[in-house]
Amino acid sequence: MKSLDKILAAFPRARLAHTPTPLQQLPRLSADFGRALYVKRDDCTGLAMGGNKARQLEFYLGEAVARGADCVLSTGAVQSNALRTLAAGAAKLGLECHVQLESRVDNPSDDYLRSGNVLLDRLFGAHAHRFAVGEDEERADHALAARAEALRAAGKQPFIIPLGAEHTPTGALGYVAAAAELAAQIAQQDARIDLIAVGSGSGLTHAGLLTGLALLEVRIPVLGVCVRRGAELQRRRVLARCRHLAELLGVAAVHEAAVRVDDSAFAPGYGRASKQTLSDLRLLATREGLLTDPAYSAKTFSAVFNLIRAGRLDQRRIAVIHTGGTPALFGYRRELTGATDRDST
Repeated sequence: MKSLDKILAAFPRARLAHTPTPLQQLPRLSADFGRALYVKRDDCTGLAMGGNKARQLEFYLGEAVARGADCVLSTGAVQSNALRTLAAGAAKLGLECHVQLESRVDNPSDDYLRSGNVLLDRLFGAHAHRFAVGEDEERADHALAARAEALRAAGKQPFIIPLGAEHTPTGALGYVAAAAELAAQIAQQDARIDLIAVGSGSGLTHAGLLTGLALLEVRIPVLGVCVRRGAELQRRRVLARCRHLAELLGVAAVHEAAVRVDDSAFAPGYGRASKQTLSDLRLLATREGLLTDPAYSAKTFSAVFNLIRAGRLDQRRIAVIHTGGTPALFGYRRELTGATDRDST
C-alpha cells in the first residue's frame, strides 16, 4: 500500500496550520482521575487562534485555489469555529469570503451574537449573512448554492464548502494526515495510549482520524463524543463519512465496529452546555490552565470524565483531541459568569 504521504499528495493543499501540535500529559488531572490523561493540542494550529478546522481547510482551500476560485462560501452556527477559520484562511490566500450564520441556539445572548467568533469573522473581512433556520443542512446548503450563483452572475468564481453529509468529505483528509502525526508522537513519548477521544459533529475529524489510524494499522480505539446530534444518528453519519472517504482515497473502508460514539455530554443540545460540562470546563482551567469551549472540547473532556466517574471506562491511558474553539468562550459570558446582557462587566 502507498504511504499516507503519497496518498495525500494527490490532493491540492494550502499549508495553513502550525503542525505538529503538541501531545501533552495533564499531570494534575491524571492524579485526580487515576488515569494517564493526555491532550493533543489542536487548539494550537495557529491560524485564527487555532482549532481543528485549520487542518481541514488546508485541503478545501487547496482545492479552491487549484480550481481558480476567487471567493469561498460556507455555512455554520453563529459561533462557528469553522467559519472563523475559513475567514482567516481566505484572507491569507487573498480570497473573498462569505459566511452564512445559522440560528442554531435558542435565546442567544448579545455576546453570543456579536463577540467571540463573530467578531473575528468581521475582523478577517468576511461578508456575514444571517440564516434564520438552524437545524436543516439541506436548506442551509441550498441557500449557500443560491448565493454562489449570484456571485457567479456577478463575474466571480465561487467555491462552496458545504455542510451536508452527502458531499465529498475533503476536509477529512486533514485528519488522515493528523493520524500519522499523533501516532508518531505516541511512539516517541512511549505514551502507550489505549483510547483516543474526539468531538464528533460534522464527522470529518472523527472519520479522518479513524481512516488514518486504520491505514497505519494503529489499533487504538477512537471514541467520538457527540456534540451536534444523538449517538445513533451520529454513528450512522460518521460511518457514511468513513465509507465516502475510503472511496475518495481508493482504500478499504473502516470497519463498522470501529465507529464508537458517546452522547453522555451532548445535552442540552448543540451549542449549549450542561452544568456538569461547565463545571468540567472550569476544572480544566483551574487544574491545568487549559481553556476549552462549551460547544466542543469541554464536552469531549466532560464525556471522558463522566465515563471515568461512572466506572464505565476500562482504558487507563487516554488522549483527548482538543479541537480548539477558544474564541467562542467570549460568546458564552452569560453562561460562564451568570452575568446578564445588561451587565457591563
